[in-house]
Amino acid sequence: MAAKRSGARSKPLQPVQEPRSEPALSRERIVATAVELLDAQGLDGLTMRRLADRLGSGVMSLYWHVNNKEDVFDLALDSVLEYRGPPQIVESQDWRADVVHMLEDWRASMLRHPWSASLLPRRALGPNILSRLELLGKALSKAGVADTDLNVAIWSLWNYVMGATITRASFDLSDDDRAAAQQRLTSERYPTIERSRLLLDNDWDGAFRKGLDFLLDGLAPRE
Repeated sequence: MAAKRSGARSKPLQPVQEPRSEPALSRERIVATAVELLDAQGLDGLTMRRLADRLGSGVMSLYWHVNNKEDVFDLALDSVLEYRGPPQIVESQDWRADVVHMLEDWRASMLRHPWSASLLPRRALGPNILSRLELLGKALSKAGVADTDLNVAIWSLWNYVMGATITRASFDLSDDDRAAAQQRLTSERYPTIERSRLLLDNDWDGAFRKGLDFLLDGLAPRE
């Protein structure tokens, strides 16, 4: 005899919910996440454990894609220094505009990621910064800078960009503090900077561009 059916109605089948998973771990994703962590917490904030936590992975999984934390620093630094300049820059006849664009972009990139300015002098130079230096060297050669002076010209511009960037990134006096400091200057002891109102001048972008013009005037071919 057939068994009697239960009067209870069976529940409709529900689709199986697949667990949500993070995107696959890759070197590109590790580097992008490292940059985010550095932007948020600075150099001391980057550890492999924190990086793994942000990626939703185990620490050991990172080592399939990067060698160690030092490798992460190198990759993160080079990634933020990539230059996406105008494609016609190699064929451009305006060497000065090319140099200005390259160096203003370089400074802006480091200011967006302030940790990069202090990290760059301590790391091996990666392909992106080397590509910038190659383009800079080509532009200066077009300007008539002799090969014997090329290294001096490149390092002089490097030093200018680095100095301007580090100063801007670390200068954190408020407007009130600057005004108070300016008021303490006496014309008897500091007549020149009191007259120029040096401590009130916060046109960082304008000063960078004008200072760069001074340097490029010295590099321009002499008639």
